[in-house]
Amino acid sequence: MTDIIKATGIREPFSEEKLINSIKRAGIPDNLQDKVLDHIRSKLYENIPTSEIYAHINEFLEREAKPVKTKYGLKQAIMELGPTGYPFEDYVSEILKGQGYTTEVRSIISGKCVSHEIDVIAEKNQEKLMIEAKFHNASGIRTDVHVALYTKARYDDVREKYKFTKPFIYTNTKITSDALTFALCVDMGIVSWSYPAGNSLRDLIEREKLYPITIIEQISQAQKQILLDNHIVLVKDICKNNNILDLLQIQPDKIKLILEESNAVCSLG
Repeated sequence: MTDIIKATGIREPFSEEKLINSIKRAGIPDNLQDKVLDHIRSKLYENIPTSEIYAHINEFLEREAKPVKTKYGLKQAIMELGPTGYPFEDYVSEILKGQGYTTEVRSIISGKCVSHEIDVIAEKNQEKLMIEAKFHNASGIRTDVHVALYTKARYDDVREKYKFTKPFIYTNTKITSDALTFALCVDMGIVSWSYPAGNSLRDLIEREKLYPITIIEQISQAQKQILLDNHIVLVKDICKNNNILDLLQIQPDKIKLILEESNAVCSLG
């Protein structure tokens, strides 16, 4: 039995079942799943980091199923929305818009005791949500109970004056068990990378095809930053309006490559 080292630094036995589940979710065709597994088996060694396993899977998909590679790289692409948390706030706002909410980002409001900057305010029908968008740029970092505690304190300070109906935390990684327990106890909504089942951040992105621009390999890191600084966070915005790429001031042949990849992402099932 080979041990692996997770992003959190925890050692645990390599699980073929977990690997199969992850590649199935990415949409890797049935006829390639065994090949992926064989490829990873050939690369395993004691205490291999999960990041290296991830790299080997990407290496395989680059050769055998490039469209699937894009979907498999979603979690990493979300982490590249940094280094600040602002693009993730914009991204959460777009996810909520996709669910029919009207949104405001980074609103400064006065509570009963002090002023607060609220990451996202979302309204729909009788709902008015106060949302804390907690961004992490490494998968080993979890949102802990302190975030849930200060989110609840902030909500209590502004709820009555602004008629909020519920506090939420959106995070791109996982949350600790204490944070989840506290949130459920005080009726706080939680959306993390893998929670709640069926409506996690990953589920919402894949169901609504809300892929971040950071998933496009043809766009350089500097160019991605230009788009993020202009509050452009979704690939589908490029697909809908090609003129967005004028911001990058690049040659037509490069624009063509970006559009080809963007259209392929927008067509993902």
